[in-house]
Amino acid sequence: MVFEGLADKLQNALSKLKSKGKVTEQDLKEVMREVKLALLEADVNFKVVKDFIKTIKERAIGSEVMESLTPGQQIIKIVNEELTTLMGTSQSKLTFSSNPPTVYMLVGLQGVGKTTTAGKLGGYLKKNGKKPLLVAGDVYRPAAIKQLQVVGKQLDIPVFNMGDKVNPVNIAKAGVEHAIKHGNDIVILDTAGRLHIDENLMDELEGIKKEVRPQEIILVVDAMTGQDAVNVAENFNAKLGIDGIILTKLDGDTRGGAALSVRSVTQKPIKFAGMGEKLSDLEPFHPDRMASRILGMGDVLSLIEKAQANFDEKKAMELEKRIKSQEFSFEDFLDQLQQMKSMGPMNQILEMIPGVNSKQLKNLDIDDKELVHIEAIIQSMTPAERRNPSIINGSRRKRIAKGSGTSVQKINSLLKQFAQTKKMMKQFSDMEKNMKKGGKMKFPFFGR
Repeated sequence: MVFEGLADKLQNALSKLKSKGKVTEQDLKEVMREVKLALLEADVNFKVVKDFIKTIKERAIGSEVMESLTPGQQIIKIVNEELTTLMGTSQSKLTFSSNPPTVYMLVGLQGVGKTTTAGKLGGYLKKNGKKPLLVAGDVYRPAAIKQLQVVGKQLDIPVFNMGDKVNPVNIAKAGVEHAIKHGNDIVILDTAGRLHIDENLMDELEGIKKEVRPQEIILVVDAMTGQDAVNVAENFNAKLGIDGIILTKLDGDTRGGAALSVRSVTQKPIKFAGMGEKLSDLEPFHPDRMASRILGMGDVLSLIEKAQANFDEKKAMELEKRIKSQEFSFEDFLDQLQQMKSMGPMNQILEMIPGVNSKQLKNLDIDDKELVHIEAIIQSMTPAERRNPSIINGSRRKRIAKGSGTSVQKINSLLKQFAQTKKMMKQFSDMEKNMKKGGKMKFPFFGR
């Protein structure tokens, strides 16, 4: 889970204020001490933590908070607002050149996922109606050009390269000229990295910047490196003048130090966050939504956006009709399962629901592999079996178990769950019809 360790500690500390009818300065002091320790343990920059705690104390000790009817809730609201401010207040979108192509130059150390991020960014922009071109400017890392070509092929995005014997400045210049000639309105430059910042690297990047005048220089940093990510961002910003940051591997970072420090230290916005290994796992960074997730308040807007991006509206309407007419089948079930899977790992989806905190998620057995097994079972059924599961007898169950690499017990369990789901859908459909007719509400699980 994103920020799991930090989220746990902050939610525990702030929960002590929720139930209090009156909050004293001593109460606030004790809670703020816990918040401070939680942030420092999450590898948040010390100066950032110090200023953050000071601001909250100044705002919280005011009479409008301490004398309000819900002082605990008011303080939590302040913490949420200050966390949001810390990460940038509002979403910072990419800017586009008035004279295409728009050039984005990706920079960063070696090993942070720059090449994959170039592809992810291209995929995101293509999905939003742009015609991107990826330019292979890393001529030093073995297989960097090949990696970008593989990524480009997967996303159906063209990749421009001149091999590994040409000066990267000339590659960048030729890449932009190629984009103009072929009607690409976006150029994403994948530049070389090093294991550490050195003079040669910076000279080369400055040469590229001077030659192609990128619309934005975007620094790619590994969120899991914590405080080191902040130091890298400071150095790149001082020497190149970056315009924004993409945090990679945010889904694997349980601490959150980089996300909470990097914007405050550099005063440069976090534009995107890498939330997984798939090429679609790049999300615009919303500071307010991320603050809400850290504090266990959910992220309904992102959940809705994910659903809208992955669920077919026409299919949803057809499904609703089939449910109402008792025609819900395993084919519908499989379709819904595949759409849910495309939204991302289940624990990431669930943590967007308000009130579901990281503690609750730990207690839930969320196994994405189980979804794969269910999918395999349904795909091993014949079309007739999917539409009418009642025909699945003993021999059919054995065949399905063999075809899906599971057991007859798994088949029995899924058939039972499906029958219960279908029964529940019928009950809700009957309740809806009854209410529309103005009849009395009949609860299906109790006496009639």
